[in-house]
Amino acid sequence: TRARRRDADRDSVGANDDRSNDARATTRLAGAALACALALAGPARAEMRLPPIDTDPNRCERAFVGNTIGQANAVSDRVLDLRKCDLAKTDMSTKTLSGALMVNTNAKDANMRETVMSKVYAPDANFSGVDFTNAVIDRATFDGSDMIGTNFTNAVITGVSFENVDLTNADFTDALVGKEDVKRLCENPTVVDETRMQVGCRN
Repeated sequence: TRARRRDADRDSVGANDDRSNDARATTRLAGAALACALALAGPARAEMRLPPIDTDPNRCERAFVGNTIGQANAVSDRVLDLRKCDLAKTDMSTKTLSGALMVNTNAKDANMRETVMSKVYAPDANFSGVDFTNAVIDRATFDGSDMIGTNFTNAVITGVSFENVDLTNADFTDALVGKEDVKRLCENPTVVDETRMQVGCRN
């Protein structure tokens, strides 16, 4: 009888461990799947079904840590969910925010110098006045966001979607902008005067 009870206890512990491992694996797969979806979306606005907003009460604080797994490939064991976070006037400089979800995020006047923003999904957000000096912004989506007076000095910008973005008085001085990105930016009616010259528009 005791032997059977010990065997039953071991089976129960093993089952719990299996369930815990399955949960962790599911989380990792969800993060990887989302990263793949963002990568395949390209410069056009990604029409995708996003996961529910992370219920972690400290999820917005992760902006000051960033992604530490996968780095610029935006592959992590957990989605960096910054949706609807109030990050205005905060310091996120030098952080790797690759793969972050920043829908409706308020980052107005934030310090984001030297950040890595690969595959960030940030439509309808507020990045007005943000300092992106020396940042790497690659395959990101900012459609419908406010970027009034945003500083992109010496930033690297490739494969980025700025559809319906307000770029009034944005500064692209010495920014390295991809050829196709230049074409799309020059079609934006808010890219005028000096900003237009900095981007490299021909007319």
